[in-house]
Amino acid sequence: MSRKTFLITIVILAIILALAEIIIPHFKPNNKKNQGLTLAITDSIWMAPDTNQIPHSAEGELIRYGRMLIANTSYFLGPNGKVAHLSNGMNCQNCHLDAGTKPWGNNYGGVFSTYPKFRERRGANENIYQRVNDCFQRSLNGVELDSNSREMQAILAYIKWMGKDVARNKKPKGAGIKQLAFLDRAADTANGKNVYAQKCTKCHGANGEGILKPDSFSYLYPPLWGENSYNTGAGLYRLSRFAGYVKDNMPFGSTYKSTQLTDEEAWDVAAYVNAQPRPQRNFKQDWPNISLKPVDHPFGPFADNFSEQQHKYGPFGPIQKAKENLAKKKSS
Repeated sequence: MSRKTFLITIVILAIILALAEIIIPHFKPNNKKNQGLTLAITDSIWMAPDTNQIPHSAEGELIRYGRMLIANTSYFLGPNGKVAHLSNGMNCQNCHLDAGTKPWGNNYGGVFSTYPKFRERRGANENIYQRVNDCFQRSLNGVELDSNSREMQAILAYIKWMGKDVARNKKPKGAGIKQLAFLDRAADTANGKNVYAQKCTKCHGANGEGILKPDSFSYLYPPLWGENSYNTGAGLYRLSRFAGYVKDNMPFGSTYKSTQLTDEEAWDVAAYVNAQPRPQRNFKQDWPNISLKPVDHPFGPFADNFSEQQHKYGPFGPIQKAKENLAKKKSS
C-alpha cells in the first residue's frame, strides 16, 4: 500500500469513527431521547409528569399544595377541615385516582388543554374554576370554593402542571374515563348486587359506607352511597361514567391493562350502586337545551319519548339511535 493510499484510509476511518460518536448514542437503549421516542411509538397512553420535576420555587410550592388538596381534600376542606368546612369527607382522589394521575382513572391529563370549553350541561362556556366547583358541589356534595382563594389557585396550578406537555385543544388517550360499549339490554341491579358482594364489600362495606382513615378526617375507601357519598348531580351518577370508571380501576389493583370485571359486570354493578339512596340535589340550571342531554341522564324532561327508567338503566342503544336520527332531521 502506498503512503498516499494509507493516509487516505486513515482519514476515512477517522471520519467514520467521528460519525459513529454522533449517531450511535441515539440508538442506545439507555438514551433518554430514544426512550421517549420508543414510548411515543409503542404506548400512546398519557402518563403523568414525574412529581420530582415540580420546580423548587414559589410556583412549585403552589403546585405541591394543589396536589395535597387533591389527595387529602377532607383534611383541609372537609367536615373537620383545617382550612374550611366545605365538603362531605371524601377526597378528590377518591374519584380522580392517585391524585389525578392514573391512566383512564378519571385523571387530569386533558383538563388544562381543553378548558375553557362549551359544556352542554351548563349550556355555556365553562372554565376550570367552574369545573372544580362542580365537583365540590356534586361529587363532594358540598359548597363552592372561592375562586380567589389560595386553595383554588393551588388546585389550578396542579391541574395546569399535570397537563403541561399536552397540546392546546388536545385530549390525550388515557385521559378521563373510557366509554364502554352499550349493552343490548338494561343494566341488571340484581346481578350488580352479586358483583358488589363478591368484589366490592372488602373496601366499600356491605352497606356502601366506605372505610374511614384512623384520623377520621377522610376516607381510605369512599362511601358509594348514603349521606356521605356523591349526590345525584354528580357525573358518576350516570351509568356510563360509573361503568367505564370501575371497569379500568376496580376492584383495587385493577388497571386498564389488567381488568378484573367484564363489561357486563361493570354496567351491572354501576346500576346497583346508583340504585342505592344518596343525597338528592336538583341543579335546575343544568341542560338548558334538553336535546343535548346524554342518553344516560336519568332525569327528565327529555327530547324523546323514552322513560326515565330506560334513561337510567338502559338499554341505551335505541335512545342513542333516536338522538342521532333527530340530529339528522334538524341538519337536513
